[in-house]
Amino acid sequence: MNNWDLSKLYESYKSKEFLTDVDKVDTLLKKSNLFKDLFLGNQDSKIIVKDYLLLEIEISELADRLFSFVSLNSSTNTVDPESSRYSVILQKKFSEFTEVNTLFSAYISKIEDIDEVIASSDFLKEHEFVIKEIIKYNKYNLDEKTEGLLSKLNQSGAGLWSKLQRVLTSTLEIEFNGETLTLPEIIGKSEDSDQEIRKTAYEAELKAYDKIDKSIAFAMNGIKGQVNILTEFRGYKSALDKALINSRMSEETLNAMLDSMKEYLPVFRKYLKRKGELLGHKNGLPWYDLDAPMGESAKEISIEEAQEFILKNFATFSPNLESLARRAFTENWVDYFPYKGKVGGAFCQDIHPLKESRILTNFNGTFGDVITLAHELGHAYHADCVFSESTLNSNYTMPVAETASTFCETIVLKAALKAAKKDEKIYLLESSLQGSTAVVVDILSRYIFEASVFDNQKTNYLDENKLKELMLSAQKEAYGDGLDPSFLHPYRWLWKPHYYSGGLSFYNWPYAFGLLFAKGLYGIYQKEGQKFTGKYDNLLKATGKLSVEDVAKLADIDVTSKDFWRTSLEVIKEDIELFLKLTEK
Repeated sequence: MNNWDLSKLYESYKSKEFLTDVDKVDTLLKKSNLFKDLFLGNQDSKIIVKDYLLLEIEISELADRLFSFVSLNSSTNTVDPESSRYSVILQKKFSEFTEVNTLFSAYISKIEDIDEVIASSDFLKEHEFVIKEIIKYNKYNLDEKTEGLLSKLNQSGAGLWSKLQRVLTSTLEIEFNGETLTLPEIIGKSEDSDQEIRKTAYEAELKAYDKIDKSIAFAMNGIKGQVNILTEFRGYKSALDKALINSRMSEETLNAMLDSMKEYLPVFRKYLKRKGELLGHKNGLPWYDLDAPMGESAKEISIEEAQEFILKNFATFSPNLESLARRAFTENWVDYFPYKGKVGGAFCQDIHPLKESRILTNFNGTFGDVITLAHELGHAYHADCVFSESTLNSNYTMPVAETASTFCETIVLKAALKAAKKDEKIYLLESSLQGSTAVVVDILSRYIFEASVFDNQKTNYLDENKLKELMLSAQKEAYGDGLDPSFLHPYRWLWKPHYYSGGLSFYNWPYAFGLLFAKGLYGIYQKEGQKFTGKYDNLLKATGKLSVEDVAKLADIDVTSKDFWRTSLEVIKEDIELFLKLTEK
């Protein structure tokens, strides 16, 4: 099957199991509301904290099942009325838990002997990190009535703006060479072997955005404006400050990484200019050729060939990784191909109650699609490692979320390079450098853009022209003379869903963290061999209950130091130097 199987969640929206679970939300809400009086009384706090967390686990597991089913259905049919209806229904129902959750945060924050309470049971000791995190973040909470109101308002604010962006981009029709294509299909043409097709598709893509750019500019302003207001009101220094706190990561770590990335920009620009020269360009690489294949491109790859290639190479790392991928393929966890109404890009949805994941891709048969599939399977493997933990201990943060995925990319690519001939090596190496450049250089441009949007939005409405201006400015700052300034991409803000979340800002630099952290971990694996695999699994398992810095320490890595990031960037620099050598005239 080329489509995923959701039947382990529910057979349909009309199934008895789904409707029963929707009703169960109301039952659990009544149970949670009983705690309001307990929080105000003099009962034993050891019992209250334990009982509430047990209920919280039950609520989280139920929410995971219901929201996964709705969001996964919506991702493959963004205009499905039932998905839209239940998305609103469930958001309203679960928003009712906000008030009691806020009261619980305030309650445990006032317990003076919290360490003694935690030590009173194995269950509470297991959840010590979660308890301490709730206390730590309580200072950013407002009173319970306000939190409840904000949760409900979000459904008609950022929630609907996000939905608008998803629907408009997934249903946008683009005329190309006599046929009507979806946005993911036209973007897929950027990897075509024919330069004229790549350029024509790029032009058709930019032209098509005129139909929806004004509407999506409103979505961008609505979401970023809401985030700006609420972060300041809660006491955060900025949206970035909130993103760092939510990521359990220090600003020192972020700055060390970003500064190191900027140091190595000239290296990436050498690669871009060389690629441009090889493709017949004299003024840098035009955007439409960024993803152009080079070297001896393999024939179009089938799903079966991609699966076989991934399984073979995952097995070189560990039987656990190979087994996880095999389950994903044989149990229909993956929805592979693009079609109208399906969202673009790729993602992996972890479903803790099932101890399984579901993966969406827009597979077009290129080696880059194989890498994307390996990337998403890395997410699934990460999830598999934390599924043995309580659901409350499985919430890992954005930066470490990209580690296992990038590590899996590296496994597949390195294995492919070993057996490749010169032209094949150029093809594989250049495919990898496309990805590395996207994750270092383009991610830097996205970070610069989003920071400027948050800053400018505080005092101005940013229409589509201003957003294009900010996007171009960010691209020029990051790419420099590596790209042809006449052929940039002013609309990169429009179709990237990462910008359109009221609860998840700056979902860009975590990709850079993931790439570079994974490169560092892979270097350790190369030195230690198979004895590293157990350490790696334990590191992934711990990501739900440690800070980013403490996770890194499990592998003896100091992520606050530029030295580590430079070491990882040197690995990419070696690949660039090899590419330059292989393509010398």
